[in-house]
Amino acid sequence: MKIQILDTSGNKSKEITTKLFEEPIREDIIFKVVEAEKIKQPYRPKMYAGMNRSASGNVRHKRHSWKSDRGRGLSRIPKKKMWRRGTQFSWVGAIIPSTRGGRRAHPPKGIVKIKKINKKEFKKALLSSLSYISSIEEIKKKYSSLKNKKINIKLPLVVEKKVLDMKSKEFLEFLKKILNDLFDVAIKKASIRAGKGKLRGRKHKKSAGLLFIISKDEKFKVNFIEVVKTNDLRISDLASGGARLTLFSENAIKELEKKLVNENDNR
Repeated sequence: MKIQILDTSGNKSKEITTKLFEEPIREDIIFKVVEAEKIKQPYRPKMYAGMNRSASGNVRHKRHSWKSDRGRGLSRIPKKKMWRRGTQFSWVGAIIPSTRGGRRAHPPKGIVKIKKINKKEFKKALLSSLSYISSIEEIKKKYSSLKNKKINIKLPLVVEKKVLDMKSKEFLEFLKKILNDLFDVAIKKASIRAGKGKLRGRKHKKSAGLLFIISKDEKFKVNFIEVVKTNDLRISDLASGGARLTLFSENAIKELEKKLVNENDNR
C-alpha cells in the first residue's frame, strides 16, 4: 500500500510503500484486546469506604471488666464509642459488613488483573486496528458529527519529521490545513457534566481528540491532542469505542513496520 508523506505546508512531499494497513479488519479481535487492556474498575467504591473510623481498640477485652462489652451479652464485633458518662456508655458496631454503616462485603476492586493475550493474537489485533483507523467509514461511525459530511481526505495521515519542530500555534494551523472537516473532532474539548456525576469526582466530560503517534526517540508536546510513542502504543488508544482519528510521524511508520511486518517476514 502506498501512503503519502505530508510536509510542513500540508502538501505531499513523497510516497512510501508499507504493509501496515493491509490487514483485514477483525473487530472481534480488536475489541477482545481492548477489553483485556482495561485495568480500572469503573464501579469501584472509595478505597476506605466504611473503614474510615476508629473502632478496634476502643473496648477492653477482659471478660468481666466494667465499661466493656464482655459479660454483657453483646456480640463481640468491632464497636465505635458514641458517648460515655461515667459508667453509662453507648456503642455501635462498625467496620464489618454485617453492621449498620459498615463496609461492603466484596466490593469491586479498584485495579483488576490484566487478562493475558497471546503475542500472535496481539500483533494480529494491532495490525487490524491500524487498518481500522485508516478507514474513513469507520471513523465516521465513531464521530456522530461527521455522519452526514463528505470527507475527501486520504487516510492514513503521515507527516515528515520537520513537523515535530513546530510550535503549538504553528502546529494548530497545520492541522487545520490537512484535516479540513475533521479538525473539530481533532481538538480536545471539555464540558461540565449534567447531573450528580459532578459530585462524584467526574465534573468534566472530555473528548479524546486526535492521536499523534511518534517514534520512541522523538519528542513532541502539545496540550490539545494526545501524543503517544510507538513503544507505549496500546490497541485501546487506537480503537476504544470505535476507530480514532490518528496521525503518524514518518519515523513511527518505519518503527511499526520493522516491529510488526518485518519480523513476520523473517519467520
